[in-house]
Amino acid sequence: MAAAPDEHPTEDLARLAELHGVATSYRPAPDRTVQVSATAVTAALAALGVDAAGPDAVRASLTARERELRERLLPPTVVQWAGEEPPAALTALPPGTRLRVATEDGPEQDGADDLPPGVHRLTATAPDGRTGEACLVVAPDRLPAPPGRSYGLLVQLYSLLSHRSWGMGDLADLAELAGWAGRTAGAGFVQVNPLHAAVPGAPTDPSPYRPSSRRFPDPVHLRVEDVPEYAYAEDRERLAGLLERAGRLRAAVLEKGALIDRDAVWELKREALELVARVPLGPGRQAAYDAFRATHGRALDDHATWYALAEVHGSDWHHWPDGLRDPRSADTARARRELADRVEFHTRLAWLTDGQLRAAQRAAREAGMPVGIVHDLAVGVHPAGADAWAQQDVFAAGMSVGAPPDAFNARGQDWGLPPWRPDRLAATGHAPYRDLLRALFRYAGALRIDHVMGLFRLWWVPQGSPPTEGTYVRYDAEAMLAVLALEATRAGAVVIGEDLGTVEPGVRETLQRRGVLGTSVLWFERDWEGDGHPLPPDRWRADCLATATTHDLPPTAARLTGDHVELRDRLGLLTRSAAEERAEAAADTAEWLALLGSLGLLDSPAAGPPGSDEEEEIRAVHRFLLRTPARLVGVWLPDGVGDRRPQNLPGTWDQYPNWRLPVAGADGRPVPLEELVASPRLRALLEVLRRPPAPPYGHPGRAAPTAVR
Repeated sequence: MAAAPDEHPTEDLARLAELHGVATSYRPAPDRTVQVSATAVTAALAALGVDAAGPDAVRASLTARERELRERLLPPTVVQWAGEEPPAALTALPPGTRLRVATEDGPEQDGADDLPPGVHRLTATAPDGRTGEACLVVAPDRLPAPPGRSYGLLVQLYSLLSHRSWGMGDLADLAELAGWAGRTAGAGFVQVNPLHAAVPGAPTDPSPYRPSSRRFPDPVHLRVEDVPEYAYAEDRERLAGLLERAGRLRAAVLEKGALIDRDAVWELKREALELVARVPLGPGRQAAYDAFRATHGRALDDHATWYALAEVHGSDWHHWPDGLRDPRSADTARARRELADRVEFHTRLAWLTDGQLRAAQRAAREAGMPVGIVHDLAVGVHPAGADAWAQQDVFAAGMSVGAPPDAFNARGQDWGLPPWRPDRLAATGHAPYRDLLRALFRYAGALRIDHVMGLFRLWWVPQGSPPTEGTYVRYDAEAMLAVLALEATRAGAVVIGEDLGTVEPGVRETLQRRGVLGTSVLWFERDWEGDGHPLPPDRWRADCLATATTHDLPPTAARLTGDHVELRDRLGLLTRSAAEERAEAAADTAEWLALLGSLGLLDSPAAGPPGSDEEEEIRAVHRFLLRTPARLVGVWLPDGVGDRRPQNLPGTWDQYPNWRLPVAGADGRPVPLEELVASPRLRALLEVLRRPPAPPYGHPGRAAPTAVR
């Protein structure tokens, strides 16, 4: 019987947990340690296939684990960094152990020296006859660095409507923005929200951070008219009707104040794509399609099969008939044959979307962008979706990813995302992770990894328990980073880690050493170990993307004017009086503006209170970002037109229209792409980034960073 929630793990349970990477305590602050309950530890071990339900079971599992570790020759995954000493797993082998390596591309060799980069199969044979096998990851010692310093635009793609899109921003809008920003504004990249495939249904979960699949993109982002076969579709009258309805959706958002309705947009696009998919592919297009299917193999077949089954049985596979819950069952194989037309349709959609994603990246690079499109990798997937169904063997059943209590959320967080099992990942040579990265790097100039700390450990919450009753489970961070370095280098792509919030000691240093850029947001950059004042620009880190805000934070105009406090007050989200919140927010803003003024970054400092010369203050904020040594500087695109509304307001669900707002001006009126690029306010802001300020950088003797393009 498991221990009660308020009990701490016994010595044996703590030792068993340690050997499986399960934490029995954690430190939310350097001077504070929190003990994890025995119940949480026992549940995490059970999700890893380890029986710890009682003292006898704990002792038996501990004995078995210690024997396994003592007798094995090799861990499941071994990492060899290029140019570095051989890993301890190899140097600790008994003298005389023979090594045999089957390389990724086929040839075998004796010994593990001079191997090409890749994920190879290593076999060790000891003199006493014992053998061991492992995946050997040979990786570059660092990820690719950004090609020089540059600035870029950050935007949620759905919010970027043009007069040609169907009620929400699409991939053609992204290509247009990238082409304009690269050629006219000198930008080096455009960063977007996750474009992963969503769980279908009405209403669809609007959050791009709870996708059905992270490996395949969402066809809702397609520009239907740009699909080559569209020109040859036969039912022109029906297509014209769909275009007319799409125009009404677009007008409702841009002219009548309606929210973006992803479900309505998808209903129209799906119907149009059904007509387009009836057009036979030409020989070259067919060859490209066949190559795409061969590249993605069974994963693509599973993905399309899940969507075909969801059309019949609903979008939560846990409620499907028993035989269909297993992607490898005879019933699923039979259903796949019976639904062959629908499976083919969803396979075609994945290919079409991949093609337009790659076209957007080409447009960005042809416009002179050294990086191009920065895609966002969500931390996990929806438990009811395609990936969770197809990869059940590598997900931890009964667990959800979240975060422990901290200074900002005393109750902790449960994100409702099933975690990967680190033991199953290691046993496969991290194949699901490798395949995911390869798919994304097909069309990404850079990749932002949401909650990059998850490469090291994740907070597992047993389903049905509050987030406070969770614990950290550790991953093989060295292997995860090595696979990331390998695939990013093959793609020539930069990687940005979202490392905001509580970060385990040593994690940022490890990421920096391997070339993963961090994320620095102006309002959080204070001297937390000293006087708490805003951090001067010369003390910012260089290896980061520096921004003024993000999609989860107030736009800069709202922070300068205090509108973000008023919004939270109206929604009842404040934990203390509105007067206290207003006073603290105003003091925080005033302190930052005082620093900007002291550095000569405000051309004409406002005589009135913060926010009285909002446009100039926003430009000054970005002049400050240029003063830092940050390799990349990001501009939240809505800041360019004075939008005051966050795209997502954490802590809300139906109280606020998260993920459904178009980019709007200071007056709240939506601004379509065509007007946005002509906005004098946006152009004035981007001119600041094209032409860095003249005052000397940092302290005497420190060289100024290279100018941003």
